[in-house]
Amino acid sequence: MNTLTHFNDAGEAHMVDVGNKAITKRRAVAEGYIEMAAETLALVLAGGHKKGDVLGIARIAGIMASKRTADLIPLCHPIALTHVEVVLEPEPERHRVRCEATAETLGVTGVEMEALTATQVALLTIYDMCKAVDRGMTLNGVRLLEKTGGKSGSWTRQP
Repeated sequence: MNTLTHFNDAGEAHMVDVGNKAITKRRAVAEGYIEMAAETLALVLAGGHKKGDVLGIARIAGIMASKRTADLIPLCHPIALTHVEVVLEPEPERHRVRCEATAETLGVTGVEMEALTATQVALLTIYDMCKAVDRGMTLNGVRLLEKTGGKSGSWTRQP
């Protein structure tokens, strides 16, 4: 296992120096779920929510959040994203919505945090918009599925 890179030789937290790293195309994909009552999901899917298009607003919130990741995670580098996609897939049989977020850049550091942040905020937005009718919703399974680019190459989660 490698050492933690966000600590210097004295054990102090610091921002990793990425100045000498090569610019490569980098991509990361993350996923997560929000489980809810069947009636809540039916309300979301019917478009009957008085706050508007729940999934559309959550998708935009996830995209916006990915662009603000460095403002939220203290030692995360600001990244010029070239593409972000947030897909929200209702799974009525399981009373949940699956979120998959993809972040891409041409840069010197990866976009895993941006994909994970997009996923979390999209799911939190669904919670926020539906909490008046279902406070028992649960966010779970947020995880990185794959990453490509950079010195460490590609990584894919194994089932």
